[in-house]
Amino acid sequence: MIGPSLEVILPELILALYAMGGLLLAVYTAKDRVAKLLTWVTAAVFVALAVWIGTMQGVGVGFGGMFVADGFARFAKIGILLSAAAVLLMAVDYLERRDLLRFEYPMLVTLAVVGMMVMVSSGDLIILYMGLELQSLAAYVIAAIRRDSVKSTEAGLKYFVLGALSSGLLLYGISLVYGYAGTTLYAGVFTVAFGEMPLGLLFGLVFVMSGLAFKISAAPFHMWTPDVYEGAPTPVAAFFATAPKLAAMALLARVVWDAFGLAVADWTQVIALLSVLSMILGSVAAIGQRDIKRLMAYSSIGHMGYALIGLAAGTAFGVEAMLLYMAIYIAMNVGAFAFILLMERGGRPVPDIGALGGLARYEPVRAWSMLVLMFSMAGVPPFLGFFAKFVVLQAAVAADMVWLAVIGVVASVVGAFYYLRIVYLMFFGEEADELDRGGDAIQRVMLVGSAAVMVLGMISLLGVDDAAALAAAALIAG
Repeated sequence: MIGPSLEVILPELILALYAMGGLLLAVYTAKDRVAKLLTWVTAAVFVALAVWIGTMQGVGVGFGGMFVADGFARFAKIGILLSAAAVLLMAVDYLERRDLLRFEYPMLVTLAVVGMMVMVSSGDLIILYMGLELQSLAAYVIAAIRRDSVKSTEAGLKYFVLGALSSGLLLYGISLVYGYAGTTLYAGVFTVAFGEMPLGLLFGLVFVMSGLAFKISAAPFHMWTPDVYEGAPTPVAAFFATAPKLAAMALLARVVWDAFGLAVADWTQVIALLSVLSMILGSVAAIGQRDIKRLMAYSSIGHMGYALIGLAAGTAFGVEAMLLYMAIYIAMNVGAFAFILLMERGGRPVPDIGALGGLARYEPVRAWSMLVLMFSMAGVPPFLGFFAKFVVLQAAVAADMVWLAVIGVVASVVGAFYYLRIVYLMFFGEEADELDRGGDAIQRVMLVGSAAVMVLGMISLLGVDDAAALAAAALIAG
């Protein structure tokens, strides 16, 4: 008979055992010869777990409240698992052709996913840190997995050093919270934060939020993002742009609501500042970028700013808007990075956006799919990305933060320039040497499928809005 605590963490336990079993299998077999099979099996395991988690009901609490499996955690876990599966499938052809498909890659991604799943279910600051470090340590390694590349090694080193700095900020914040609250359990901190919050506890909250802001690459803790996106292999950059962002954003929401839910007026100011800085930086800094991966890095910074608008509202509707935004953001990024993976000439990656000149002439499906994604990222109606921005702006207005909504609109208009520039180059730009036609079937399916979601989703939001509302209600009620 499985104990109640083990039953609550069963999905994470299964995934951790699978990772260890996969490592043992690879060691005692032909190692890299099973890498492709392991990648496919890992993606299938992710999807199966996501389906299983989707059938779960109720709230499970384990280990004395240190681990919480509620509707909010389930929503985040399903998004994490499905996005990680999509990125793994897109990566197979790219990594295999460059002799980078090692058996460690899917196992490291699995361990990172385990860490993310623990993060979003954390009910204690120590569990938060354990999950965050498990995810981060695996991410540091895969960022530098291309060992013969100076850029990849540099990306891994920068990510590690700056990640260590953010961990230091986070740990210092946790120590302050523990010192003033006398506990690391969110429920215990919640009661201490009622009324006049001690100054030391407020400082602890700010340091914890600063450490978490690094993980979502919110300005001014964004400095690692452009270099890591550019230096890491494209599938790794795609992974960093999707699942970890959702996990860190959900973790931030979990901490501020479960531990500091009685001090909303204190933390909404900090989140609003992070949101404004991220939107402005993401909109302005990307304008001069020619490397498409660096452009997507600044784009992700801006998008995190828009998602933070929902959290800054400090309401249940704001949490719902943030979750909906993150779900749509992940779908857009999966398609965008599938397009980047297809940007090759003679089998070699071409990161310069100038190479897209005239693409619509010889690859119309690819060009039109990217047009839909770029319009959606820019927030152009009636595509799904427009509704994502509209909902977070609506949450800000409903919370009497009209000024934040106005800044969001202005930043969105400025940021539309670099998205529409890509569209202009593909359809009206000066013709460049042709990129490779065709490409990996999975990458093309992901690209077209993501674009289709942006179009079909504007009819009913594909039910994600209802799921986000239930998840937000579960967080606030907890």
